[in-house]
Amino acid sequence: MTAVLALLALLVALVGTLYGLSSLLGRARLVTGLMPFESGIAPQQHAVSRYHARWYAITILFLAFDMEMIFMYPWAVVVADMGPGAVVEMFGFLAVLLVGVVYVWREGALRWA
Repeated sequence: MTAVLALLALLVALVGTLYGLSSLLGRARLVTGLMPFESGIAPQQHAVSRYHARWYAITILFLAFDMEMIFMYPWAVVVADMGPGAVVEMFGFLAVLLVGVVYVWREGALRWA
């Protein structure tokens, strides 16, 4: 028990020493260096501002294509070993993703204007 307490005390002392040295030896940060990406450019809107609802439909479209690619590549490697059941399962999975794409299409996320 005393060894654990000694180790904990050593840890607290080491962390305190490192924080103290960092504040003493470190350079002071400029206000512009604390801005996003340290670019110094003032943000045009608040970071927690609301997004327009159309971005949610575009996100669903992105996730549909992303999930398709994530599962299609490994499936393509093992489809010959698994047989026709794997093909049926993949078409079922793609049908579910197609429902999301049709929803996004109906919402108008694929229109340019």
